Amino acid sequence: MEKKRTVAIYARVSTEHEAQISALENQIQYYDDILERHPEWELYDKYIDEGVTGTSVKKRRSFIRMMEDAAAGRFDLIITREVSRFARNTVDTLQQTRILKRQGVEVYFTEDNIWTIKDEDGEFRLTIMATMAQNESKKRSEERRVGKECRSRWSPYH
Repeated sequence: MEKKRTVAIYARVSTEHEAQISALENQIQYYDDILERHPEWELYDKYIDEGVTGTSVKKRRSFIRMMEDAAAGRFDLIITREVSRFARNTVDTLQQTRILKRQGVEVYFTEDNIWTIKDEDGEFRLTIMATMAQNESKKRSEERRVGKECRSRWSPYH
């Protein structure tokens, strides 16, 4: 039988639009389903950031609180759906997961099937996924910027 693990859940949605909020509800149900399948895992807390960008950890209150609780030894496993939910910045992703690893806290990215401590190539795969998440974020920002420029340029009130 596997050793009992104390688990934290991390979820994030980047906007407070209704579709994102329902996506958050789906994420939470997703985690509840995972926990149900793992009776050897005991939930410590759910850390949820709503309406906050993933490009920097500095503005994410729940993420910061989670990191503080990890440093205090309150749990030994963080479950998050995918690297882009954890962070959309490669440097932040690697720095934070390395800090957690030194503290004995593993991060399990369920959709990417990456375990930061168990997997030999976990950091390599994490780097690739974090880079992809960062590039996706840059692409979306550029699309929003261009969309705003086009709307203002073609506005009848311009």
